[in-house]
Amino acid sequence: MDLKLHNKVALVAASSKGLGKACAESLLREGAKVVITGRRPDVLAKAAQELRQIITPGNGQLHTISGDITRPDDVKRTVKATIARFGQLDILITNGGGPRPGTFQDMEDDDWNQGLQSTLFPVIGLIRQCIPYLKDVQERGGGRIINIVSTSVKQPIDGLLLSNAIRPAVIGLAKTLSKELAPYGILINNVCPGSFDTDRIAELYKNRARISGIEIEQVAQDDSKRIPLGRLGNPTEFGDFVAFLASEKSSYITGQTISIDGGAVSGIFG
Repeated sequence: MDLKLHNKVALVAASSKGLGKACAESLLREGAKVVITGRRPDVLAKAAQELRQIITPGNGQLHTISGDITRPDDVKRTVKATIARFGQLDILITNGGGPRPGTFQDMEDDDWNQGLQSTLFPVIGLIRQCIPYLKDVQERGGGRIINIVSTSVKQPIDGLLLSNAIRPAVIGLAKTLSKELAPYGILINNVCPGSFDTDRIAELYKNRARISGIEIEQVAQDDSKRIPLGRLGNPTEFGDFVAFLASEKSSYITGQTISIDGGAVSGIFG
């Protein structure tokens, strides 16, 4: 299926590794011009080197911008640099590392503040800075905003109190914006990754093992058993779905929150 992403410009936040990088890869394979970001220049440069291996002549372009999306000035600079490089913006994918794991009794006021700073405020800042440019692409099929969140917005996850409490605010933001932005042809959706084979899941397994007093390998086995498909997701599977949402093929989908989790969320509306 040709997603018709050639010459579309995508800004993918926090994309030097993990699911953000997977999204950038899928968009590049579809011929998009992609900007990736990351806090660490060395990790960002390594990701760019790997991603450039999949670019063929006339099929996709890649640009890197080092910065921290939790800093408003870096967000502004990133968006301005994207426009300076490519002259337009069609797709925004918000993403971040997520708040630290732990239970209610583990959390102090600073943890809550940092959770908001890392999980909610960057989404607000990125969307605010990008909307003026996304409004300009209605004649090219309309703009797209895709927020990478977590299945914790549908089914709270033990040991992830901050994620369970703060990430649903992104869902409420997106649902409201889906109505406000529809007249401009801008579609906004949320994607909820379950367990994928990334550094983030390794960190969560380590934390669960600490809390439960069992080996990390046992945590991984138990996690696979609770997933109907019986395995962790491949990041490419996630990236490909995000690329679909970013395309004109998704032109009647907005305000939705979609799980990509191998069937793990047990709710009817999962």
